Amino acid sequence: MTYSEAIQYLYSFRRFGAKLGLENTFALAGLFGNPQNKLRFIHVAGTNGKGSTCAMLESIYRAAGLRVGLFTSPHLVSFRERIQVDREMIRENEVAVLVDDLKFRIKDLKSHPTFFEVVTVMALRYFAAKKCDIVIWETGLGGRLDSTNIVTPIASVITNVQLDHQQWLGNTIPEIAREKAGIIKKGVPCFTAAVDDMALQTIAQVAARHDSAFWTVSQGEADEMREFEIPLIGDHQRLNAALAVAVVRLLGNQISVPEQAITEGLKHTQWSGRFQIVRRGEQTIVLDGAHNPAGAESLAAALKQNFSGAELTLVLGAMQDKDVRAICGTLAPLAKKIVVTRVGSERAAAPAELFECCQTANVAANVTAVGSLAEALNVTQHDKVIVVTGSLHFIGEALELLRLTDSPSERELNEYMPAPKK
Repeated sequence: MTYSEAIQYLYSFRRFGAKLGLENTFALAGLFGNPQNKLRFIHVAGTNGKGSTCAMLESIYRAAGLRVGLFTSPHLVSFRERIQVDREMIRENEVAVLVDDLKFRIKDLKSHPTFFEVVTVMALRYFAAKKCDIVIWETGLGGRLDSTNIVTPIASVITNVQLDHQQWLGNTIPEIAREKAGIIKKGVPCFTAAVDDMALQTIAQVAARHDSAFWTVSQGEADEMREFEIPLIGDHQRLNAALAVAVVRLLGNQISVPEQAITEGLKHTQWSGRFQIVRRGEQTIVLDGAHNPAGAESLAAALKQNFSGAELTLVLGAMQDKDVRAICGTLAPLAKKIVVTRVGSERAAAPAELFECCQTANVAANVTAVGSLAEALNVTQHDKVIVVTGSLHFIGEALELLRLTDSPSERELNEYMPAPKK
């Protein structure tokens, strides 16, 4: 099987949709000898900041000399971004071998697995084969019924709890917090940077039920991160950094990490599409995958802090299942010029809806709608500061159009969503 054939086979899983539940993942992992039992994990859930926190944890442990696996989703451009060891993406031939093996085992399952279930087990097999010392393991959606939850980690991490994916996780903060807290295992310490009182209370209750030590990270600890060099921009990233550092330090009795490794790891953290600044001639482009109201608020705060007084142009594309009115309400007032367009996805919000929301939020702005991101970048090429945002899928498109990646586009593999919670 070639890499191209493997990707096409994975693409065929779209017809099975996606679902929340662990039965299939446990069964599939069992067919391969339960590779998760050979590994140590730090399991990371949360509404926003999961990827950035995972990137910081990975960088710190790698700086300490460990072999580190990193599992994240979605990918921005290449499927191989999801599975990395020491920040090197899994090779194409290794993807092909894993998929080929899975293809002949799937028939032994009672029900056909989903794309995410298959990829989860692929990652487990890969990390076990590479003999990773630690795996930074990001949830896909929620936590309790997410495929990644078949592991027993050495730490459970919940970055924050905010409203998003309500149709699957619940309509209130406590409901969503319970789903996120579903990754907590008996006797395994839990860490969170959540600030909502109801979320904290819910997570603490679940931790107590599992006899798990419960650690919270405050804004004061985030402020202390100013002494470290952190390339990821924004106050919210300092909070993510404080969370990552707290996890590393408090796990020191299991994995010893010198303070210098923490300093170096934070300093060299890389994570694309999160307030990523790109220069195009004399133009500055900010790429940020803010895809929900909380993400938009974090982006707005970072823009005010780093581009105060600048004349901003907003290029916006979002998904229809998101609260686009709230996203536009936060970001549109910051811009003098706004260009809305359609994300290259089946779930894209209509430009007309984005146009109306942005115009309502900022009546003084020059708001236009165009047919594609390529056209949006063309009509804004003479503007000084452009902010491209609204969806991680949208950021993947931007990375390709700006030629910041040479990976083939496999963004379509992100096109699956679970059935709504019953």
